[in-house]
Amino acid sequence: MKDLRGTYVHHGDVLRRRRRVRAGAMVAGLVAAAVLGARSWEPEEASAAGSTERVIPNDAAASALEGEHLERWNAIYTYSRRYKITTDLSAAIYDAAVAEKIDPALAFPLVRLESRFNPKALSPVGAVGLTQLMVPTARGYVPGVTREDLYDRDLNLTIGFRYLRDMIKQYKGDVQLALLVYNRGGVAVELDRELGINPSNGYDRIVMKDYKGKGVLD
Repeated sequence: MKDLRGTYVHHGDVLRRRRRVRAGAMVAGLVAAAVLGARSWEPEEASAAGSTERVIPNDAAASALEGEHLERWNAIYTYSRRYKITTDLSAAIYDAAVAEKIDPALAFPLVRLESRFNPKALSPVGAVGLTQLMVPTARGYVPGVTREDLYDRDLNLTIGFRYLRDMIKQYKGDVQLALLVYNRGGVAVELDRELGINPSNGYDRIVMKDYKGKGVLD
């Protein structure tokens, strides 16, 4: 649980990987644009000029955009529209969730409920940022992290989703219970369970509304 993959060094690696993915998507777009531009060439004119350039079939443009980049950007755009947030923020949440193997379909409603997608959110009890992390919880993943550090969007998302993943694992795939621990804390939830009281405060039902998944990605 305290695997130092959550340190600043790892955080830098995460950011670099995301930049490479985004760069790859841009390259795919440029390739597609070049292919589409080739459609304006007339084969007869190329032949008359003695050119050996082969005109690429139209379906090559679609093929260039297929795969994980197209799937990723389609998902990012869909979540952006659904939750009325910028595509940049949508991409950050999506990429952090996938990197931590949290189902984005669960990650987005969690962030919405926790912070209303406000990276500067601060609760009355001191929970910080998009995933509303408490500093002691965050320090279990990044020793020495400060409240100010947790206003960093990507760091906050990475730690928050990693913590959620650990809770799902700890409670053997029980997403509902993991969400309650995420929101209320393990002590309060376990005390209710020991007393035979339903620990739900409604948080789990809101986050999981219409969600039927298992919380984590394979």
